[in-house]
Amino acid sequence: MSEDREIVRPEDKERAPEGCTLSRRRFLEGVGAAAGLFAAGAVPALVTVLPQVANAAESGTESTGDGVLDSIIEEDHAVNYPGKPVYYADPAGAQKWAMVIDVKACIGCRRCVYACVEENNIGRESGFTYIQVLEMEPGKIELESAKLDYEEAGRPDKWYMPVQCMHCAKPTCVYGCPVIATWKEPDGIVVIDYDKCIACRNCMITCPYDARHFNWVEPEVPADEVNPVVPLEEKAGVVEKCTFCVQLTRNGHTTACTEACPVGARKFGDLNDPESEVSILLKTRRVWRLKEDMGNEPMIWYVG
Repeated sequence: MSEDREIVRPEDKERAPEGCTLSRRRFLEGVGAAAGLFAAGAVPALVTVLPQVANAAESGTESTGDGVLDSIIEEDHAVNYPGKPVYYADPAGAQKWAMVIDVKACIGCRRCVYACVEENNIGRESGFTYIQVLEMEPGKIELESAKLDYEEAGRPDKWYMPVQCMHCAKPTCVYGCPVIATWKEPDGIVVIDYDKCIACRNCMITCPYDARHFNWVEPEVPADEVNPVVPLEEKAGVVEKCTFCVQLTRNGHTTACTEACPVGARKFGDLNDPESEVSILLKTRRVWRLKEDMGNEPMIWYVG
């Protein structure tokens, strides 16, 4: 992209009542669509996959000094990189992108979910979202009993954990693609070539975070809500997922989910910049990552 496009702030868009950014009816319709596809054997259910691949409490480690950052920055992030960037975004710069999510701050409002849907042309009837927010019982990380379809956000007797593509430094989803239709770019963002994807869905199987989604129906987005910068038609019958809003972050902006968060629970930034918020948090806070023992080295950390 040669020019910055106008960024529409979350407050400029029509929102549902406080605590839920789209209407409850519309959200539950989406959940119902996903449930229907699951019942038909079309897609895996999030809460049946995550317990097998995550034990966040036990995998958390306290970061001290620059050790954590040094080991990450030295990693070769360009995995199966074909030598050309995704066509709808500028080429990668010298950054190493990462995210930190404060689960104590998160109120489960799902503003991140809906900002992501709008920014990335996710089909409104596709039955999935890139970001899924789980409602947890206090003092516990029991993903098998976590709720995805909760109706009331911000409950003081619950806590909330967003889950999405982790943009792993060692992405098993990328290693498992037989046609190199997915790769990790030099700045750490894992992307998909929708035209090259053969819909084998092996990446969905090899992703330990259930973060990839197959379009069983042609994605439909209202004409007045289509983001012209992001592919839409190419997504029919292929796998898609979070891209760290590559069309924004390569252009000097943050991710849509980070911008939309009303409580600042998400921090997105460059690990190569020691003064970035993510670098400072990794140096100064106790952080943990989902299923760290698998060796994928996810680039999303949690604090709180």
